[in-house]
Amino acid sequence: MSPRRARRRESSRPFGFPTGLDKVEEWPDGEWKVRMLTGAASTKNYRCPGCDQEIRPGQPHLVSWPAWSGGDEERRHWHQPCWRKRLDRGPGRSRY
Repeated sequence: MSPRRARRRESSRPFGFPTGLDKVEEWPDGEWKVRMLTGAASTKNYRCPGCDQEIRPGQPHLVSWPAWSGGDEERRHWHQPCWRKRLDRGPGRSRY
């Protein structure tokens, strides 16, 4: 008789799906919901509003949106350093 193999439990979440909840961050420009992404589930390019460069599929980044109701319509994908430095942007540039 051969030994039994350990079976892996199938997860109900797709690969690359965030395991934690969205966190709320307080900044001088308001409260923001932030979700860290590993990039494993990304299948398309996004444009970071902080540096105007592409975030390619598979690249770790974050998604943020205002914490008010209906704020998820304003969801944006950011490089992590760009998100932290967004308040340093000059006048006339959107902060999200």
